[in-house]
Amino acid sequence: MPENSSSDNRHLYEYAVVRFVPDVERGEFVNIGLVMMCKRRRWLKCAFHFDVSRIAALFPEADCEVLRAQAASFLAVAAGDGSPIGSLEAHERFRWLTAVRSACLATSRPHPGHTADLEATFAALLVRLVL
Repeated sequence: MPENSSSDNRHLYEYAVVRFVPDVERGEFVNIGLVMMCKRRRWLKCAFHFDVSRIAALFPEADCEVLRAQAASFLAVAAGDGSPIGSLEAHERFRWLTAVRSACLATSRPHPGHTADLEATFAALLVRLVL
């Protein structure tokens, strides 16, 4: 991750990997997205990447169109869409998105970090953990 030696320019952030979990009982998943938040900057970003061939190879019964629709709802909340949840502050939306749930879209536990460049860190994490 891009780092800066000056703590004044660094931001504490948290991120979680968004996972497609087609069968909650089996606990198997494919990383399909990333959500990242910086409370101090009131910054929240989310992105998805659907590797349809990988999903189909691991879970042939998966309906990727339904998955895309569910991801669109996730993105809308992250973007602050004006819905009751989407109207919350960025850190509250992040907590809602990363809450433990038994659904086909789930997230990892949030992980913290420090960076001087939130966008570059988000891009690096997306490549490393999802793409």
